[in-house]
Amino acid sequence: MHGVETVLNVVGSVALLLWGVRMVRTGLTRAFGAALRRAIAACSRNRFTAFAGGLAITGLLQSSTATALLLSSFAGRGLIPLSIAFAVMLGADVGTTIAAQVLSFDLGWMSPLLIGVGVIGFLSTEHDKPRHVGRVAIGLGLMLLSLRLLAIATQPLRESPAFMAALQGLQDEYVIAVVLATLATWFVHSSLSVVLLIMSFAGSGIVEPKLALALVIGANVGGALAPYVAQAGADVAARRVPLANLVTRALVGLAALPFLGLLLPALQWLDPSTTRLAVNFHTAFNIAAALVFLPLIDVIAWACRRLLPDRPVADDPGRPRHLDPNVLDSPTEALGCALRETLNLGDRVGDMLRQSIEVFERNDPKAVKAIESADDAVDRLYEAIKLYLIQTSRTELGEEDGRRYVEILTFTTNLEHVGDIIDKNLMELAAKKIRNRYTFSPEGMAELRAFHARVQENLRLALNVFTTRDISLARRLVAEKTAIREAEAHAADSHFARLREGRPESIETSSIHMDVIRDLKRINGHLTTVAYPILEVAGELAETRLRTAPDPVTGQPAPST
Repeated sequence: MHGVETVLNVVGSVALLLWGVRMVRTGLTRAFGAALRRAIAACSRNRFTAFAGGLAITGLLQSSTATALLLSSFAGRGLIPLSIAFAVMLGADVGTTIAAQVLSFDLGWMSPLLIGVGVIGFLSTEHDKPRHVGRVAIGLGLMLLSLRLLAIATQPLRESPAFMAALQGLQDEYVIAVVLATLATWFVHSSLSVVLLIMSFAGSGIVEPKLALALVIGANVGGALAPYVAQAGADVAARRVPLANLVTRALVGLAALPFLGLLLPALQWLDPSTTRLAVNFHTAFNIAAALVFLPLIDVIAWACRRLLPDRPVADDPGRPRHLDPNVLDSPTEALGCALRETLNLGDRVGDMLRQSIEVFERNDPKAVKAIESADDAVDRLYEAIKLYLIQTSRTELGEEDGRRYVEILTFTTNLEHVGDIIDKNLMELAAKKIRNRYTFSPEGMAELRAFHARVQENLRLALNVFTTRDISLARRLVAEKTAIREAEAHAADSHFARLREGRPESIETSSIHMDVIRDLKRINGHLTTVAYPILEVAGELAETRLRTAPDPVTGQPAPST
């Protein structure tokens, strides 16, 4: 039981360390995510400003993995050249060592102070930014607390024959040690946490100095492996940034591994503390990588393009273009991405709606098939947006973000329903008309064209309302619902008049004609729903459309309540 308790204490301390690192990263991302992204864009003028920007930003984020994923997203969308993105990564690798250097000092006394200040700041306000800053303070306090607990938890391991025998087997197997540390770092996605763990083991005497250096090499390689694996399904352009980082770290690690015996005395001369040995080597490793490869960023970028060449990819209209997975920790930005993708979805549905009237005019069976294929793409795009919104909702949403989340999800669902009506209903009517060789009367076709144009204009208006949340536009859209109802009644009266006249075209297409009008009205109903939440928040909606019931005795309208 004593051994089980020791293992649980070590595992719990490591878990607390990982959680602290995550709280700091997510807190900073949510509080200052947009500013950090603008900072990266501003620093991308040349390799030196890019290196400095990566160093500063990752020094705050404490995660080169997060920076790598962010840069991959930028590079994948062509917002930053590959060579400059790699220069930012070199700075990020050095920046992530800053936190390790700070935490290697005995700052345990700050742990309760940071946790206390963070909890007070988090609970004392409902505003998002102060709460996220409080989260950062709590995370830093937990990291310092975990290091103290880790030092206490690992003391019994020095007296464990089995554990020491296992480590003894690694003493001269530095390649195996590098591989194990690489896999461990990839698994936890945090080279900082693994380096601090190695520092704790080395300070406790559990790991001898040369083995600690080998483990640090593995931690650096694993820190570069994590974002590369995470981007395995991304575009080729997005995968080249983490590939460049992985290649350079692996090359530096391979170059340093045979010379651990020579590097050790130099590091001990710099600082004889066994506790800080691993951290100093971690910093020296990344500074050396920057000095060697910063002048060669164009060469590395060329090599990565050769290793991962562009592949011709057919354009898939159902593939999302704006759902950036790297901003999910920042709900406001993630909702912005979902909004842009919803507009893309609206454009796809708009194309289907525009083409639908052409099918009735030209009797083109190929156009029916094209719209069916377009609806399949709309369905895939809708599913991607819905899944992205679900992932966004797993983070803490403020009141405004929560309201916007519901609006986006509701509108995308209504757009998907519009696509289904066009595909399953309108195209079925068009196929019936084509199959039976029916023809609308000139007046009937003109009515359908005018009614369709009005609904298409309301789709454009609905997308503008969704984007701007403008109250006057929302009122116009709701008013159009009444106008569409009146237009439907007018079209029905005109159609029945033609039936009374005995017009053969109107008689044979009567059910199709009226069903098309009905389905277009249903489409308009789905579109106008986007205005109601906006008007409700603004207090612009009445509680009911019913008139006040008259008093049964006097016959006069009852007073409103």
